[in-house]
Amino acid sequence: MAAAMATQGERAVLEEEFKWLLQEEVHAVLQQLQDILKEASHRFALPTGGSGGAVKQENFVLSTSGTDQVKGVMTLQGDALCQADVNLKMPRNNQPLHFAFREDKQWKLQQIQDARNHVNQAIYLLMNRDVNYQFKTGLEVLKLMDAVMLQLSRARNRLTTPATLTLPEIASSGLTKMFTPALPPDILVNFYINLNKLCLTVYQLHVMQPSTTKNFKPAGGSVLHNPGAMFEFGSQRYEVNHVHKVECVVPWLNDALVFFTVSLQLCQQLKDKISVFSSYWNYRPY
Repeated sequence: MAAAMATQGERAVLEEEFKWLLQEEVHAVLQQLQDILKEASHRFALPTGGSGGAVKQENFVLSTSGTDQVKGVMTLQGDALCQADVNLKMPRNNQPLHFAFREDKQWKLQQIQDARNHVNQAIYLLMNRDVNYQFKTGLEVLKLMDAVMLQLSRARNRLTTPATLTLPEIASSGLTKMFTPALPPDILVNFYINLNKLCLTVYQLHVMQPSTTKNFKPAGGSVLHNPGAMFEFGSQRYEVNHVHKVECVVPWLNDALVFFTVSLQLCQQLKDKISVFSSYWNYRPY
């Protein structure tokens, strides 16, 4: 009988603790998540002043230590490259080439745009449960945390996992038509985000003659294609001779990735607290 009464007492304590968790601590964590993710969202927007302010421009120099084969000066404005100035030395004769964006062109970085959209969706999910909302079950909290974590994971993945493209896709990209003077036919370029870095890849090509004895094996999709990769574009076959990759850290992207990590940890910690109650014998907080 005493054991039964003790069990009932323990259950009453657990129920009170769980009630406090649902009514108080959950909302405290949700508010903390909102604050962190709003900071992350502000990093993407980069306003110069006020919520409706114009997005400021930032200049980045992309280069590789120990070589001056390729250098680029990029101007990033939110999720758009609004200026790009690239200098390239051709290995065969060290001849310098220079090309830049046309004044009427800018290049949208879809990775940044998508990551920001996922962050804003996570904020929307959190704001749908204001301080007056009463959570009834632990399962309800777990579902909310799963939904928020899904958006945060997608936001992080968009920055950490650049798109895989085939060489014909790069060749036919609108990016190739944005430069003045026009890119020579034996040059391809690609911009992308990798983690906290803005990356520029320059491919130097040579035309494969019909009389070549090389077996033609077109390359598939990749973030970075290596020398020797082959592809067909138009009526011509090409092989990659040289690949130059230059990059630069974008500090606010680094901030955003840290915010994602902290937020995901907070979500998981709250899920773990909810799950602890289910580990007690015959007690289900769901």
